[in-house]
Amino acid sequence: MTSPDTIAAIATAPGAGGVGIVRLSGPEALAIAAALCGREAAPRRALRAFFREADGAVIDDGIVLAFPGPHSFTGEDVAELQAHGSPVVLQRLVERCRELGARQARPGEFSERAFLNGKLDLVQAEAIADLIAASDLRAARAARRSLEGVFSRQVEDASDALLRLRIHVEAAIDFVDEPIETLGLPQVATALARLQDELGELLARAERGRRLRDGLHAVLLGPPNAGKSSLLNALAGDARAIVADVAGTTRDVLREVVRIDGLELVLADTAGLREGGDAIEREGMRRARAEVERADLALLVLDARAPQADRAALEEAARDVPLKLWIHNKADLLPRLPADGEDAIHVSALTGQGLDRLHAALRRLAASGAPEAAEGEFSARARHLEALREALDAIAVAAAELEAGQLELAAEQLRMAHDAMGTLTGRLTADQLLGHIFSSFCIGK
Repeated sequence: MTSPDTIAAIATAPGAGGVGIVRLSGPEALAIAAALCGREAAPRRALRAFFREADGAVIDDGIVLAFPGPHSFTGEDVAELQAHGSPVVLQRLVERCRELGARQARPGEFSERAFLNGKLDLVQAEAIADLIAASDLRAARAARRSLEGVFSRQVEDASDALLRLRIHVEAAIDFVDEPIETLGLPQVATALARLQDELGELLARAERGRRLRDGLHAVLLGPPNAGKSSLLNALAGDARAIVADVAGTTRDVLREVVRIDGLELVLADTAGLREGGDAIEREGMRRARAEVERADLALLVLDARAPQADRAALEEAARDVPLKLWIHNKADLLPRLPADGEDAIHVSALTGQGLDRLHAALRRLAASGAPEAAEGEFSARARHLEALREALDAIAVAAAELEAGQLELAAEQLRMAHDAMGTLTGRLTADQLLGHIFSSFCIGK
């Protein structure tokens, strides 16, 4: 599709810089650029020019680049004006573009046009925002792989396989009186089971990609006075939480972003879990349990002098958390330091003893036990995981209906799974979904 209007926006980060870029896209983009500098730029060749006001006064001098559609980022005619990076100059260039017929771009509108013109799918478009917002090199590489289509190709392959199965099952409905073996449905069931395995692996990889993008959400859990707040301070390298010998000091959830060798950890310190306490402390414990429900990792902190006292209660509290790490704090108070094992890591938040081993364990968990594999992941978002889970659930129901000989119900479940997969790349989506995705972008993207 070709948009009837031309959009303009500053495409570089806010603030002053050596160079700033104003981007134009739409049917009048090249004409507006030519009017600004008094001459047309040859396609994909840098043109040194003076950007001028309507009366001929010079706004700035810089470089013009022209990208005629469809061979451009958006698929439309695109022009880029590279000027000195003064916010005042760049804003005036945008205003001048508007005087010449452009309008201010909405957030994400350039990427939205690229999607609507078939230059990107939704996963790739979202990867642009993820690449810009990447907080470490691994997350940037993962976003780059999504932008290159690594995730999209796997989604499309699974969607194509699902479509073939849908066609087979729906065709078999017209011959329902034929034997199941004649219709080839045992082979369909085998292919469906294989697709379930492939989607399960894709979901696991997408989950690792989501952790690289968003950081691992970890929660500190333990009884009062186990040293959770002291441990948060030690990991953060700063006195972020109030520490006292009085049990129940922590009443609310305190979050801190901790980076360990390039991996981001969103660490939440919670109120100590115990029976009783006053009304405020009970509210703190309720919030702690709510935090556990959305955690990727539970750091289960016990007093090293009596590690079995509250272990059963913590195991129950963190039962549904995917990753767990037991930490025996206050190891400096032990007469002899036990050896670490799979059961627990012994640390002292007060002296720093064992924190290096704790860092190593957190690195392994953040990469799901395989740092080298994490380097090959793509970036993913919560909506991607939700769509994959929805597709897997529908496929599981379809397999059961197929086994029961309920072909119509199996076909409907396969359609629902195919629709869920379609929302990932944008084959099947609603205008509301598009608006939600692109509204989070930068103005110049």
